[in-house]
Amino acid sequence: MYNSSRLPSYAPSPYSYTPDTTLNATINLDEEVRLPRHNTAERELLDSLAEIYSIVVVLDDLERAYTRDSVSEAEYTDICSRLLKQYGSALSDERVRREFGDLEAFKREYDMDCPRATERLRIGLPSTLVNPGHSHSHNPSTYPTPHTSTSTTTAPPTSSSAPSASAIANATENFITFLDALRIKIRAKDQLHPLLSEVIQSANKVVAGDDFAGRADIVRWLIRLNGMRAGESLGEEEARECAFELEGAYAGFKARLGD
Repeated sequence: MYNSSRLPSYAPSPYSYTPDTTLNATINLDEEVRLPRHNTAERELLDSLAEIYSIVVVLDDLERAYTRDSVSEAEYTDICSRLLKQYGSALSDERVRREFGDLEAFKREYDMDCPRATERLRIGLPSTLVNPGHSHSHNPSTYPTPHTSTSTTTAPPTSSSAPSASAIANATENFITFLDALRIKIRAKDQLHPLLSEVIQSANKVVAGDDFAGRADIVRWLIRLNGMRAGESLGEEEARECAFELEGAYAGFKARLGD
């Protein structure tokens, strides 16, 4: 004989459910299931977040491939630069940026493990541009700081490897353009960061594999600007400090050309 008294009060018994024969199944198993509808703005937001997710995953794979010499420096630099620009472009939308929050929160939300991409996005530059000539060093402690000398004993370029006059002129123009931007009170991150990126990229083409006094300051300011949110600006004291250090870097660049 079944004894229901031995069961806890919350446990079901064989007699606790009586089917309702008046109910009929209304689900058609051959009918297409429609996904919840979203308006255009919601779809665009979800697409942008999915794009950011893809960029972070691909960037992490790229960094891993580069450390294993599975991709050339030129290919790495081109792809990495493109991914970083796409990441910044995706976050230029205010609504996407608000939903995204920050990278650490985004990674927690979607359970992402991507330390290499995290570090690259923090720097905001491909490794080949941060440390030309030492591009396979992916240890963050090796990135130059204002108090760390990264000078080398490399001999000056020979005539066969000397930079072109147009490359020198382009780098010089980019230095002057950035310094002029500070002089005319441009302070916004989204205006200064692209200009400073052009400075380091053009300077690297002239002194590729070598270093010059003040180069570490350029990288430090790039990292600092990259860490700011779009719409944020440098304060006046920061702008003066940046102008002073970039003037020194420009002088170091010109001195390096005269070696």
